[in-house]
Amino acid sequence: LDLYPQPPTNTRSPTLNSEEPAISYIRVSTRGRRSGAAEGFSIPAQHEANKKKAASLGALIVKEFVDRGESARSANRPELQKMLTYIQEAGDIDYCIVHKLDRLARNRADDVDINRALDQAGVRLISTTENIDQTPGGILLHGIMSSIAEFYSRNLANEVVKGMSQKARSGGTICRAPLGYLNKQGRDPQGREAHWVELDPERAPLMRLAFTEYATGEWTLSTLTDHLTARGLTTLSTPTRPSHPLDHNKLLDLLRNPYYQRIVTYQGVQYPGKHEALVDEATWQRLQAVLSQHRNGEHQRLHNHHLKTTIRCGQYGGRLIVHMAKSRSGQVYPYFVCSHRQRHRDQCQFKAILIDEVEARATDIYRCITITPKERRTIEEHLHDELDRLHTAIHQHTKDLTRQQGALKAQQTKLLQAHCAGAI
Repeated sequence: LDLYPQPPTNTRSPTLNSEEPAISYIRVSTRGRRSGAAEGFSIPAQHEANKKKAASLGALIVKEFVDRGESARSANRPELQKMLTYIQEAGDIDYCIVHKLDRLARNRADDVDINRALDQAGVRLISTTENIDQTPGGILLHGIMSSIAEFYSRNLANEVVKGMSQKARSGGTICRAPLGYLNKQGRDPQGREAHWVELDPERAPLMRLAFTEYATGEWTLSTLTDHLTARGLTTLSTPTRPSHPLDHNKLLDLLRNPYYQRIVTYQGVQYPGKHEALVDEATWQRLQAVLSQHRNGEHQRLHNHHLKTTIRCGQYGGRLIVHMAKSRSGQVYPYFVCSHRQRHRDQCQFKAILIDEVEARATDIYRCITITPKERRTIEEHLHDELDRLHTAIHQHTKDLTRQQGALKAQQTKLLQAHCAGAI
Protein backbone atom coordinates (compact mmCIF):
# COMPACT_ATOMS: atom_id res chain seq x y z
CA LEU A 1 0.00 0.00 0.00
CA ASP A 2 1.09 3.50 -0.74
CA LEU A 3 0.70 5.05 2.73
CA TYR A 4 2.28 8.37 1.77
CA PRO A 5 0.85 9.50 -1.58
CA GLN A 6 2.62 12.41 -3.27
CA PRO A 7 0.58 15.63 -3.86
CA PRO A 8 -0.34 16.46 -7.46
CA THR A 9 2.39 18.40 -9.23
CA ASN A 10 -0.02 21.13 -10.46
CA THR A 11 -1.29 22.02 -6.98
CA ARG A 12 -0.22 25.47 -5.82
CA SER A 13 0.26 26.42 -2.21
CA PRO A 14 -2.19 29.20 -1.19
CA THR A 15 0.54 31.75 -0.59
CA LEU A 16 1.25 35.04 -2.28
CA ASN A 17 4.47 33.71 -3.72
CA SER A 18 2.54 31.11 -5.77
CA GLU A 19 0.30 33.67 -7.47
CA GLU A 20 1.25 34.65 -11.00
CA PRO A 21 2.37 38.30 -11.33
CA ALA A 22 0.16 40.58 -13.40
CA ILE A 23 -0.04 44.26 -14.27
CA SER A 24 -3.14 46.40 -14.67
CA TYR A 25 -3.62 49.16 -17.25
CA ILE A 26 -6.36 51.80 -16.84
CA ARG A 27 -7.26 54.72 -19.11
CA VAL A 28 -9.89 57.43 -19.05
CA SER A 29 -10.24 60.04 -21.79
CA THR A 30 -11.35 62.86 -19.47
CA ARG A 31 -8.96 63.97 -16.75
CA GLY A 32 -10.53 63.87 -13.32
CA ARG A 33 -13.41 61.53 -14.23
CA ARG A 34 -14.92 60.11 -11.09
CA SER A 35 -18.13 58.39 -12.12
CA GLY A 36 -19.21 56.17 -15.00
CA ALA A 37 -19.88 58.37 -18.00
CA ALA A 38 -20.34 58.20 -21.74
CA GLU A 39 -16.85 56.91 -22.41
CA GLY A 40 -17.38 54.09 -19.99
CA PHE A 41 -15.85 53.65 -16.63
CA SER A 42 -14.16 55.58 -13.88
CA ILE A 43 -10.70 54.77 -12.57
CA PRO A 44 -12.01 53.08 -9.38
CA ALA A 45 -14.44 50.95 -11.41
CA GLN A 46 -11.71 49.75 -13.77
CA HIS A 47 -9.39 49.15 -10.82
CA GLU A 48 -11.90 46.89 -9.05
CA ALA A 49 -12.82 45.01 -12.23
CA ASN A 50 -9.16 44.33 -13.07
CA LYS A 51 -8.47 43.25 -9.49
CA LYS A 52 -11.35 40.75 -9.51
CA LYS A 53 -10.25 39.39 -12.88
CA ALA A 54 -6.72 38.86 -11.58
CA ALA A 55 -8.10 36.98 -8.54
CA SER A 56 -10.16 34.70 -10.79
CA LEU A 57 -6.98 33.85 -12.73
CA GLY A 58 -5.01 33.16 -9.56
CA ALA A 59 -2.83 36.15 -10.28
CA LEU A 60 -1.68 39.13 -8.24
CA ILE A 61 -1.47 42.66 -9.65
CA VAL A 62 2.03 43.83 -8.80
CA LYS A 63 1.87 47.19 -10.59
CA GLU A 64 -0.85 49.42 -12.03
CA PHE A 65 -0.52 52.04 -14.78
CA VAL A 66 -3.15 54.78 -15.14
CA ASP A 67 -3.43 57.25 -18.05
CA ARG A 68 -5.70 60.14 -17.09
CA GLY A 69 -7.16 62.37 -19.77
CA GLU A 70 -5.42 60.49 -22.60
CA SER A 71 -6.91 59.46 -25.94
CA ALA A 72 -6.33 55.94 -27.29
CA ARG A 73 -5.99 57.25 -30.85
CA SER A 74 -2.24 57.45 -30.22
CA ALA A 75 0.11 55.06 -28.44
CA ASN A 76 2.25 57.97 -27.21
CA ARG A 77 0.71 57.89 -23.76
CA PRO A 78 3.09 58.28 -20.82
CA GLU A 79 1.80 55.42 -18.64
CA LEU A 80 1.38 53.04 -21.58
CA GLN A 81 5.00 53.58 -22.60
CA LYS A 82 6.09 53.09 -18.97
CA MET A 83 4.11 49.84 -18.87
CA LEU A 84 5.75 48.48 -22.03
CA THR A 85 9.19 49.39 -20.67
CA TYR A 86 8.37 47.78 -17.32
CA ILE A 87 7.29 44.54 -19.03
CA GLN A 88 10.56 44.33 -20.92
CA GLU A 89 12.69 45.04 -17.83
CA ALA A 90 10.76 42.87 -15.34
CA GLY A 91 10.77 39.77 -17.53
CA ASP A 92 8.46 37.73 -15.26
CA ILE A 93 5.00 39.24 -15.86
CA ASP A 94 2.32 36.71 -16.88
CA TYR A 95 -0.75 38.87 -17.49
CA CYS A 96 -1.64 42.37 -18.67
CA ILE A 97 -5.20 43.08 -17.57
CA VAL A 98 -7.40 45.80 -19.10
CA HIS A 99 -11.09 46.50 -18.66
CA LYS A 100 -11.72 46.60 -22.43
CA LEU A 101 -9.49 46.38 -25.46
CA ASP A 102 -10.30 49.96 -26.42
CA ARG A 103 -8.64 51.08 -23.17
CA LEU A 104 -5.37 49.91 -24.73
CA ALA A 105 -5.72 51.02 -28.36
CA ARG A 106 -8.29 52.36 -30.77
CA ASN A 107 -6.56 51.73 -34.05
CA ARG A 108 -5.35 48.47 -35.52
CA ALA A 109 -1.77 49.57 -36.10
CA ASP A 110 -1.17 50.44 -32.43
CA ASP A 111 -3.05 47.30 -31.36
CA VAL A 112 -0.70 45.13 -33.42
CA ASP A 113 2.42 46.90 -32.08
CA ILE A 114 1.30 46.66 -28.45
CA ASN A 115 0.35 42.97 -28.73
CA ARG A 116 3.64 42.19 -30.46
CA ALA A 117 5.50 43.75 -27.51
CA LEU A 118 3.39 41.71 -25.07
CA ASP A 119 3.96 38.47 -27.00
CA GLN A 120 7.71 39.02 -27.15
CA ALA A 121 7.76 39.45 -23.36
CA GLY A 122 5.59 36.37 -22.85
CA VAL A 123 2.72 38.41 -21.40
CA ARG A 124 -0.90 37.37 -22.02
CA LEU A 125 -3.43 40.13 -22.62
CA ILE A 126 -6.64 39.74 -20.60
CA SER A 127 -9.85 41.77 -20.93
CA THR A 128 -12.28 41.75 -18.01
CA THR A 129 -15.34 42.24 -20.26
CA GLU A 130 -14.35 40.45 -23.48
CA ASN A 131 -13.66 36.76 -23.97
CA ILE A 132 -10.33 36.82 -25.77
CA ASP A 133 -7.65 34.11 -25.58
CA GLN A 134 -4.96 32.53 -27.73
CA THR A 135 -7.34 30.17 -29.52
CA PRO A 136 -8.19 30.87 -33.21
CA GLY A 137 -11.64 32.01 -32.13
CA GLY A 138 -10.20 34.30 -29.46
CA ILE A 139 -7.68 35.80 -31.90
CA LEU A 140 -10.48 36.39 -34.42
CA LEU A 141 -12.60 38.09 -31.75
CA HIS A 142 -9.63 40.23 -30.76
CA GLY A 143 -9.20 41.42 -34.35
CA ILE A 144 -12.92 42.16 -34.68
CA MET A 145 -13.01 44.12 -31.42
CA SER A 146 -9.91 46.09 -32.48
CA SER A 147 -11.56 47.01 -35.80
CA ILE A 148 -14.76 48.02 -34.00
CA ALA A 149 -12.78 50.23 -31.62
CA GLU A 150 -11.03 51.94 -34.55
CA PHE A 151 -14.35 52.44 -36.37
CA TYR A 152 -15.89 53.95 -33.23
CA SER A 153 -12.95 56.33 -32.77
CA ARG A 154 -12.90 57.51 -36.39
CA ASN A 155 -16.68 57.82 -36.61
CA LEU A 156 -16.77 59.77 -33.35
CA ALA A 157 -14.09 62.14 -34.65
CA ASN A 158 -16.06 62.74 -37.86
CA GLU A 159 -19.25 63.39 -35.94
CA VAL A 160 -17.44 65.82 -33.64
CA VAL A 161 -16.01 67.74 -36.61
CA LYS A 162 -19.43 67.79 -38.27
CA GLY A 163 -21.08 69.07 -35.10
CA MET A 164 -18.44 71.73 -34.49
CA SER A 165 -18.69 72.90 -38.12
CA GLN A 166 -22.44 73.26 -37.80
CA LYS A 167 -22.06 75.11 -34.49
CA ALA A 168 -19.50 77.50 -36.01
CA ARG A 169 -21.74 78.20 -39.03
CA SER A 170 -24.58 79.08 -36.66
CA GLY A 171 -22.32 81.50 -34.77
CA GLY A 172 -21.72 79.41 -31.66
CA THR A 173 -18.47 79.34 -29.70
CA ILE A 174 -16.77 75.99 -30.34
CA CYS A 175 -14.16 76.17 -27.59
CA ARG A 176 -13.38 78.06 -24.44
CA ALA A 177 -14.05 81.77 -24.94
CA PRO A 178 -10.99 84.06 -24.70
CA LEU A 179 -10.24 86.40 -21.82
CA GLY A 180 -13.04 88.91 -21.30
CA TYR A 181 -15.82 86.38 -21.90
CA LEU A 182 -17.38 83.65 -19.77
CA ASN A 183 -18.71 80.29 -20.96
CA LYS A 184 -22.15 79.68 -19.47
CA GLN A 185 -24.46 76.68 -19.45
CA GLY A 186 -27.98 76.07 -18.28
CA ARG A 187 -31.47 75.29 -19.56
CA ASP A 188 -33.39 76.97 -22.35
CA PRO A 189 -37.14 77.78 -22.05
CA GLN A 190 -37.92 74.26 -23.34
CA GLY A 191 -35.81 72.71 -20.60
CA ARG A 192 -33.01 71.57 -22.91
CA GLU A 193 -29.36 71.95 -21.98
CA ALA A 194 -27.91 75.13 -23.50
CA HIS A 195 -24.47 76.72 -23.72
CA TRP A 196 -23.73 80.38 -24.40
CA VAL A 197 -21.09 83.09 -23.95
CA GLU A 198 -21.45 86.39 -22.14
CA LEU A 199 -19.13 89.25 -21.19
CA ASP A 200 -17.04 88.89 -18.06
CA PRO A 201 -18.04 91.89 -15.91
CA GLU A 202 -14.60 91.96 -14.29
CA ARG A 203 -12.28 91.43 -17.27
CA ALA A 204 -14.27 92.69 -20.28
CA PRO A 205 -13.76 96.41 -19.45
CA LEU A 206 -10.01 95.85 -19.09
CA MET A 207 -9.79 93.98 -22.40
CA ARG A 208 -11.78 96.75 -24.10
CA LEU A 209 -9.28 99.21 -22.60
CA ALA A 210 -6.42 97.13 -24.02
CA PHE A 211 -7.83 97.41 -27.56
CA THR A 212 -8.57 101.13 -27.43
CA GLU A 213 -5.23 102.06 -25.84
CA TYR A 214 -3.01 99.96 -28.08
CA ALA A 215 -4.83 101.29 -31.16
CA THR A 216 -3.47 104.76 -30.33
CA GLY A 217 0.06 103.57 -31.14
CA GLU A 218 1.44 105.14 -27.95
CA TRP A 219 1.99 101.85 -26.09
CA THR A 220 4.34 98.93 -26.37
CA LEU A 221 3.17 95.43 -25.50
CA SER A 222 5.32 95.40 -22.37
CA THR A 223 4.13 98.74 -21.02
CA LEU A 224 0.49 97.97 -21.81
CA THR A 225 0.78 94.57 -20.14
CA ASP A 226 2.19 96.19 -17.00
CA HIS A 227 -0.57 98.80 -17.09
CA LEU A 228 -3.31 96.18 -17.36
CA THR A 229 -1.72 94.08 -14.62
CA ALA A 230 -1.68 97.12 -12.35
CA ARG A 231 -5.38 97.57 -13.12
CA GLY A 232 -6.02 93.98 -11.97
CA LEU A 233 -6.25 91.98 -15.23
CA THR A 234 -5.53 88.28 -14.69
CA THR A 235 -6.43 85.02 -16.41
CA LEU A 236 -9.34 82.86 -15.34
CA SER A 237 -8.44 80.12 -12.90
CA THR A 238 -8.98 76.47 -13.83
CA PRO A 239 -9.14 73.30 -11.73
CA THR A 240 -5.46 72.66 -12.51
CA ARG A 241 -4.05 76.19 -12.83
CA PRO A 242 -4.59 79.27 -10.65
CA SER A 243 -5.24 82.75 -11.98
CA HIS A 244 -2.12 84.70 -12.98
CA PRO A 245 -1.18 87.97 -14.77
CA LEU A 246 -0.74 88.06 -18.52
CA ASP A 247 2.61 88.23 -20.27
CA HIS A 248 3.07 90.38 -23.37
CA ASN A 249 3.10 87.39 -25.75
CA LYS A 250 -0.29 86.24 -24.47
CA LEU A 251 -1.62 89.79 -24.78
CA LEU A 252 -0.39 89.89 -28.38
CA ASP A 253 -2.35 86.71 -29.18
CA LEU A 254 -5.48 88.22 -27.64
CA LEU A 255 -5.14 91.47 -29.58
CA ARG A 256 -4.97 89.47 -32.83
CA ASN A 257 -7.97 87.26 -32.00
CA PRO A 258 -10.94 88.14 -34.29
CA TYR A 259 -13.32 86.63 -31.72
CA TYR A 260 -13.41 90.04 -30.01
CA GLN A 261 -14.87 91.44 -33.22
CA ARG A 262 -17.76 88.93 -33.06
CA ILE A 263 -16.13 86.46 -35.46
CA VAL A 264 -15.89 82.69 -34.90
CA THR A 265 -13.03 80.91 -36.70
CA TYR A 266 -13.07 77.17 -37.38
CA GLN A 267 -10.75 75.29 -39.75
CA GLY A 268 -9.56 78.57 -41.28
CA VAL A 269 -13.09 79.81 -42.09
CA GLN A 270 -14.64 82.81 -40.32
CA TYR A 271 -18.33 83.01 -39.40
CA PRO A 272 -20.40 85.76 -37.74
CA GLY A 273 -20.73 84.93 -34.05
CA LYS A 274 -23.69 85.17 -31.70
CA HIS A 275 -21.68 86.70 -28.86
CA GLU A 276 -21.32 90.42 -28.17
CA ALA A 277 -18.39 92.20 -29.82
CA LEU A 278 -15.85 93.76 -27.48
CA VAL A 279 -14.23 96.09 -30.05
CA ASP A 280 -15.73 98.09 -32.92
CA GLU A 281 -14.60 97.84 -36.53
CA ALA A 282 -12.72 101.15 -36.64
CA THR A 283 -10.73 100.43 -33.48
CA TRP A 284 -9.96 96.90 -34.70
CA GLN A 285 -8.56 98.15 -38.01
CA ARG A 286 -6.40 100.81 -36.32
CA LEU A 287 -5.08 98.25 -33.86
CA GLN A 288 -4.20 95.75 -36.59
CA ALA A 289 -2.38 98.52 -38.47
CA VAL A 290 -0.33 99.29 -35.34
CA LEU A 291 0.45 95.59 -34.86
CA SER A 292 1.55 95.35 -38.49
CA GLN A 293 3.85 98.34 -38.10
CA HIS A 294 5.47 96.89 -35.00
CA ARG A 295 5.85 93.51 -36.70
CA ASN A 296 7.64 95.20 -39.60
CA GLY A 297 10.06 96.91 -37.26
CA GLU A 298 8.52 100.39 -37.18
CA HIS A 299 8.83 101.72 -33.66
CA GLN A 300 8.86 105.02 -31.91
CA ARG A 301 12.31 106.52 -31.51
CA LEU A 302 13.36 107.08 -27.94
CA HIS A 303 15.34 110.27 -28.69
CA ASN A 304 14.07 111.90 -31.84
CA HIS A 305 15.47 115.04 -33.42
CA HIS A 306 14.90 116.75 -36.77
CA LEU A 307 18.64 116.76 -37.60
CA LYS A 308 19.33 113.08 -36.87
CA THR A 309 19.09 111.96 -40.50
CA THR A 310 20.90 114.91 -42.09
CA ILE A 311 24.12 115.42 -40.12
CA ARG A 312 27.11 113.10 -40.07
CA CYS A 313 30.58 112.87 -38.56
CA GLY A 314 33.21 114.76 -40.60
CA GLN A 315 35.90 112.08 -40.07
CA TYR A 316 34.29 108.75 -40.99
CA GLY A 317 30.80 109.77 -42.10
CA GLY A 318 28.98 108.00 -39.29
CA ARG A 319 25.49 109.20 -38.42
CA LEU A 320 25.19 111.41 -35.37
CA ILE A 321 22.79 109.98 -32.82
CA VAL A 322 21.27 111.52 -29.72
CA HIS A 323 22.76 110.69 -26.34
CA MET A 324 21.32 111.97 -23.07
CA ALA A 325 24.07 112.52 -20.49
CA LYS A 326 23.21 113.03 -16.83
CA SER A 327 25.43 115.00 -14.46
CA ARG A 328 26.06 114.17 -10.82
CA SER A 329 23.45 116.72 -9.84
CA GLY A 330 20.88 114.88 -11.96
CA GLN A 331 20.66 117.43 -14.77
CA VAL A 332 20.32 115.94 -18.27
CA TYR A 333 22.37 117.29 -21.21
CA PRO A 334 21.45 116.21 -24.79
CA TYR A 335 24.47 115.48 -27.01
CA PHE A 336 25.11 114.33 -30.54
CA VAL A 337 27.63 111.46 -30.70
CA CYS A 338 29.08 109.56 -33.66
CA SER A 339 27.61 106.10 -34.23
CA HIS A 340 30.88 104.97 -35.87
CA ARG A 341 32.87 105.99 -32.77
CA GLN A 342 30.65 103.84 -30.57
CA ARG A 343 31.71 100.76 -32.54
CA HIS A 344 35.31 101.82 -33.36
CA ARG A 345 36.48 104.05 -30.53
CA ASP A 346 40.14 103.73 -31.54
CA GLN A 347 39.48 105.08 -35.07
CA CYS A 348 37.14 108.07 -34.75
CA GLN A 349 38.23 111.01 -32.59
CA PHE A 350 34.93 112.90 -32.85
CA LYS A 351 33.83 113.91 -29.37
CA ALA A 352 30.28 114.47 -28.19
CA ILE A 353 28.83 117.91 -28.96
CA LEU A 354 25.84 119.61 -27.41
CA ILE A 355 22.70 119.56 -29.57
CA ASP A 356 22.20 123.31 -29.05
CA GLU A 357 25.60 123.98 -30.63
CA VAL A 358 24.82 121.72 -33.62
CA GLU A 359 21.50 123.52 -34.16
CA ALA A 360 23.26 126.90 -34.09
CA ARG A 361 25.86 125.76 -36.65
CA ALA A 362 23.14 124.30 -38.92
CA THR A 363 21.26 127.60 -38.74
CA ASP A 364 24.40 129.49 -39.79
CA ILE A 365 24.88 127.15 -42.75
CA TYR A 366 21.31 127.58 -43.98
CA ARG A 367 21.68 131.37 -43.72
CA CYS A 368 24.58 131.21 -46.18
CA ILE A 369 22.71 129.11 -48.76
CA THR A 370 21.20 131.16 -51.61
CA ILE A 371 19.74 130.15 -54.98
CA THR A 372 18.99 132.24 -58.06
CA PRO A 373 15.44 132.57 -59.45
CA LYS A 374 16.42 130.33 -62.37
CA GLU A 375 17.69 127.63 -60.01
CA ARG A 376 14.49 127.94 -57.99
CA ARG A 377 12.35 127.38 -61.12
CA THR A 378 14.47 124.42 -62.16
CA ILE A 379 14.16 122.81 -58.72
CA GLU A 380 10.41 123.47 -58.70
CA GLU A 381 9.98 121.82 -62.11
CA HIS A 382 11.90 118.75 -60.98
CA LEU A 383 9.84 118.55 -57.81
CA HIS A 384 6.55 118.79 -59.72
CA ASP A 385 7.68 116.15 -62.21
CA GLU A 386 8.69 113.81 -59.41
CA LEU A 387 5.42 114.39 -57.53
CA ASP A 388 3.42 113.71 -60.70
CA ARG A 389 5.33 110.49 -61.23
CA LEU A 390 4.76 109.38 -57.64
CA HIS A 391 1.04 110.20 -57.81
CA THR A 392 0.67 108.25 -61.06
CA ALA A 393 2.51 105.25 -59.64
CA ILE A 394 0.43 105.33 -56.45
CA HIS A 395 -2.81 105.61 -58.44
CA GLN A 396 -1.85 102.64 -60.63
CA HIS A 397 -0.75 100.60 -57.62
CA THR A 398 -4.07 101.36 -55.88
CA LYS A 399 -6.00 100.17 -58.96
CA ASP A 400 -3.98 96.93 -59.04
CA LEU A 401 -4.57 96.29 -55.34
CA THR A 402 -8.30 96.99 -55.70
CA ARG A 403 -8.52 94.53 -58.59
CA GLN A 404 -6.62 91.88 -56.62
CA GLN A 405 -8.84 92.48 -53.60
CA GLY A 406 -11.97 91.92 -55.70
CA ALA A 407 -10.58 88.69 -57.14
CA LEU A 408 -9.62 87.39 -53.68
CA LYS A 409 -13.04 88.22 -52.22
CA ALA A 410 -14.75 86.41 -55.11
CA GLN A 411 -12.49 83.39 -54.58
CA GLN A 412 -13.13 83.48 -50.84
CA THR A 413 -16.90 83.51 -51.43
CA LYS A 414 -16.68 80.51 -53.78
CA LEU A 415 -14.55 78.55 -51.33
CA LEU A 416 -16.89 79.34 -48.44
CA GLN A 417 -19.90 78.24 -50.49
CA ALA A 418 -18.13 75.01 -51.44
CA HIS A 419 -17.19 74.42 -47.79
CA CYS A 420 -20.76 74.97 -46.59
CA ALA A 421 -22.05 72.66 -49.33
CA GLY A 422 -19.69 69.90 -48.18
CA ALA A 423 -17.54 69.93 -51.32
CA ILE A 424 -14.48 70.85 -49.25
